[in-house]
Order: sequence, then structure tokens, then C-alpha cells
Amino acid sequence: NPLTNDLTGETILVTGAGGSIGSELCRQVAEFRPKVLIMYERNENNLYYKDIEIEKKVPGLNIVPVVGDILNQNKLARILEKYKPGIIYHAAAYKHVPLMERDPAEAVRNNFFGTKVLTDLCVEYNVKKLVFISTDKAVNPSSVMGCTKRLTEKLMQTYKSTSVKFISVRFGN
Repeated sequence: NPLTNDLTGETILVTGAGGSIGSELCRQVAEFRPKVLIMYERNENNLYYKDIEIEKKVPGLNIVPVVGDILNQNKLARILEKYKPGIIYHAAAYKHVPLMERDPAEAVRNNFFGTKVLTDLCVEYNVKKLVFISTDKAVNPSSVMGCTKRLTEKLMQTYKSTSVKFISVRFGN
């Protein structure tokens, strides 16, 4: 199984680990018994409950809950330096279309520039693979949120000459 080969015994980082998509990724990744599961999330409450849930579901798994924002380059660099994740699932993003229409600058700052911070660090710290969680709204985008995801997909394509494998996955919602 390719996923078993990728995940079992590997250090995995999930950004947005307390959100709807990130938390499901954590649940599923945990089942493959990674060496370390780093759950990176800025909402301390969501992270706390996710940590408890995963610990109960997969007792003994080495879980590292980290309260942090993807825009915090120094903190992310310290995490990548210390744990050396091989694979990052990047689910941290603003996803609520009506809210992002009201605050487009925040959508761009978080969704695009936050990912730019992460992709640059992936190259610097030789991460093997980054899986970016995009959206079906990135196809011919008609909203600010869709535009930020489309721009981010395009950004990741500019890194194809690096050793990092950048993958975009579009989820429908």
C-alpha cells in the first residue's frame, strides 16, 4: 500500500490540525502509525481536544501538539528543524466564503502568504512532500477564497525545480 509506505514510521506534520479537514487528516494519518504526528494549529482549544481524541484512538502514538500560526515563519522553522517531517499535509486556511468576501486582505494574507512561508521552509529544510489541501472553488474561481486557493496552486507549481514534491488536492464542499 503506497500510503503505508509513505506514512508508517515517518514524521508527519498536519497544519490546521484542529479544523474540519485537518482533524480528519490527523485521524486517518494516526491509523498508519507514523513515527511522529505533529499537529500544528492556532486554535488552542481545538488542538487540545484533537490531541486527547487521537491519543485515545491510537494509544502510545508520539503526538506533538503545537499551537502555532502558519504565518509565524520562525516557529515553523524551529518545528521543521527539530522534528524534520518527511511529509506535510497543509490544511490550514480560511475556508468560509462569505467571511472571506468581507475581508479579502485577510484571506490573501493567511491562505496565500501563509502557504508561501510554508513552501519556502519546505525547500529550506528538505521536506520530501507537501500535500496542499485546495478546493473545487479554485476551478474558475468566483470568490476571494477560491482565488486564494487557485493562486496558491499556481505558487506551488513554481517550485517544481526543487527536490520537494508539491501536490495540490482539491476537495469539494
